[in-house]
Amino acid sequence: MIVYRIAPQWQVELTQVEDALAKAPFQECGATQEKSLGWVPPRGELHGPLVESVGGQWILRFMVETKVLPGSVLARKVKEKAERIEKETGRKPGKKESKELKDEAKLDLLPMAFTKQGSMWIWIDTASRLLVLDTSAQGRADEVVTLLVESLPGLSVSLLDTQTSPQAAMAHWLKEQEPPVGFTVDRECELKSANEEKAVVRYARHPLDIEEVQAHIDAGKLPTKLALTWDDRVSFMLTEGLQIKKVSFLDTVFEGTKADEGGFDTDVAIATGELVKLIPDLIEALGGETESGVAGAAQAVASEGEAVHAPRAVVRTAASTPSRKGGGVITGPEQAPVDSDPDAAPF
Repeated sequence: MIVYRIAPQWQVELTQVEDALAKAPFQECGATQEKSLGWVPPRGELHGPLVESVGGQWILRFMVETKVLPGSVLARKVKEKAERIEKETGRKPGKKESKELKDEAKLDLLPMAFTKQGSMWIWIDTASRLLVLDTSAQGRADEVVTLLVESLPGLSVSLLDTQTSPQAAMAHWLKEQEPPVGFTVDRECELKSANEEKAVVRYARHPLDIEEVQAHIDAGKLPTKLALTWDDRVSFMLTEGLQIKKVSFLDTVFEGTKADEGGFDTDVAIATGELVKLIPDLIEALGGETESGVAGAAQAVASEGEAVHAPRAVVRTAASTPSRKGGGVITGPEQAPVDSDPDAAPF
């Protein structure tokens, strides 16, 4: 998951979000269309609402479909066309004509290509001003968020940014064996050297309270991933970019829940109910939010609706660097694709 902070100025009704998303519904690729993207009903019901509210938490689902066209197949088709021209005219196609042949070959092959679909869950918590995307790919998140910003009037968001970088915090927790209050360190981590060798050490199903781990940190290797458990309720993997991966709800979460009490509403209520408490605790464990993280999105729309446009590269850098300083604000247009199982449960 990747977490964004929504600017406080954004006030919108559920019906307004529904109307905005309805302008870009997902449709399957046409015969010669390489990619199609848009919004689908989160419940999976035909012609259902494109945004669902469960306990005041808004859930959206983004879908993308692409045509799978292997490069070797395309190259062979282009070669066949070029050889035919050479045989008929006695000359080899030039650079410009070769490009045209490639486009022509692609159009010939697309109707026969297999399609691949992927989806992304999006959670909007208007009370806590959180936008959470169920993806670990920052580039994909940037694209989907930018499409959201383009679709929903007045929406402005910035990447969550904390006083202490996740990497520095994880290094401290491992070296001093002092996990933050409410958290425990589990048995998986990755340490990476910052020098030219880029040496990597990974531990899986292995105790981390050992001198060997501390020695790696003393030698300059810093954590890029660390498995944690929050409040004996949720296990997850924290990354250097403040991404929350491999979220797993423990048995204590389901105490008092009957085996047959499943379904969309239950899944959403459980997931958002836990995460809405975990995320603030994680922010606190990382020293709280920076001023830029809290106010950055607000500043984007502060001066009489004047937009601040931040290129995707700025936002992606903010999430991928250990310091996470200078978190970009997204307020302007772009496009999008995705990465999760289209039949998976939300979060």
